[in-house]
Amino acid sequence: MISAVDGALRRALPGRCAFCLEAAAPAAPWCSSCFSALPWNRSACPHCAEPLPEALAGEPCGHCLVAPPAFGRSRVPLRYEAEVAGMLRRFKFHASPRAGAVLLALLEAELAAEARGWPEAIVAVPLHPQRARERGFDQAGWLARRLARRLGVPLVRAERHRDTPSQRGLDRDERRRNVRGVFRVGVPLPGRVALLDDVMTTGATLNALALACRRAGAREIEAWAVARTPLLP
Repeated sequence: MISAVDGALRRALPGRCAFCLEAAAPAAPWCSSCFSALPWNRSACPHCAEPLPEALAGEPCGHCLVAPPAFGRSRVPLRYEAEVAGMLRRFKFHASPRAGAVLLALLEAELAAEARGWPEAIVAVPLHPQRARERGFDQAGWLARRLARRLGVPLVRAERHRDTPSQRGLDRDERRRNVRGVFRVGVPLPGRVALLDDVMTTGATLNALALACRRAGAREIEAWAVARTPLLP
């Protein structure tokens, strides 16, 4: 079913840029001008992907120096701004498959060859079942199913056994407390695991999931997402 839907999306995407509707680049859902102008997150903390000044690119941020996350590094190619933020909202709140396909293509475009061959499993950030029923759409699961299939690795499902309040409006410490101990992985994990979410804010949710994955046997963990939000205190 996934392959049939994705095939239809790929046939529909070429031709026009998803951002400006001008002619797209060959075999891509964007034109070269829009692709270059996207808010790339290339000057970022290697651990939590927090955007940093260019002079500090590749250096850990102050938060990670004080309290390193449970995952070793992050791969989050874009900042949650402008056209990217709009497309993520269409995907997350309106279940737009075209927006999802473009976002997944952007993530894949920025995954180096070594990253593509690195994970032995992918674990999506899960919604609580009640929240999933209310929303009717699990955006991280949608991305993870397709990415796992394309990378040829298993998708392992985690459980969110407590329906926590929204993280929106919480500061960094409140976010960490809100999701502490909320995830569970019920099967043994391989050594190298990539966690996947659509948007990363402070990394608190991904950190809580990484701790659950370590309890399930993962030794090396990376956090992957499409975009990173602006800085929080």
